[in-house]
Amino acid sequence: MKIFKIIAVVLLIAFVGIQFLPKQINQSQTTSKADFLVVNKVPANIKNNLQTSCYDCHSNNSRYPWYNKIQPAAMFLANHVKDGKKELNFSEWDSLSVRQKKSKLKAIVNQIRDDEMPLNSYTIIHRDAKFTKAEKQEMIEWMAQKRDSL
Repeated sequence: MKIFKIIAVVLLIAFVGIQFLPKQINQSQTTSKADFLVVNKVPANIKNNLQTSCYDCHSNNSRYPWYNKIQPAAMFLANHVKDGKKELNFSEWDSLSVRQKKSKLKAIVNQIRDDEMPLNSYTIIHRDAKFTKAEKQEMIEWMAQKRDSL
């Protein structure tokens, strides 16, 4: 029984100790002129779905849940956003070449169609980020049309 107390105390000290690690926040005070929503004439419903379902991980301005203030959740979220932005950053959309934009739009269409995005791990907590069938079809059609118009 004594060993369990020692383990519990060590874990508690470690948990409290990691709370002092700095938290990486992905929040910009301004919207970039290269942002996807600024550069493109995006219908309101598509814009809302992008901001709700995509922008937290794929832009320079994430909306963080309450648990982002607690480590190790903050580290997990920071890595998740970093990986998402490495793959696609809507805030830097206009810095991409036409070829890159077409490739990204094709990937967006495929991932939404195949239910790979938004991630299930994200929609478990953010229920409003999950696309309805109609929203999914609308998003796929708009993104494909955008890709074809480039």
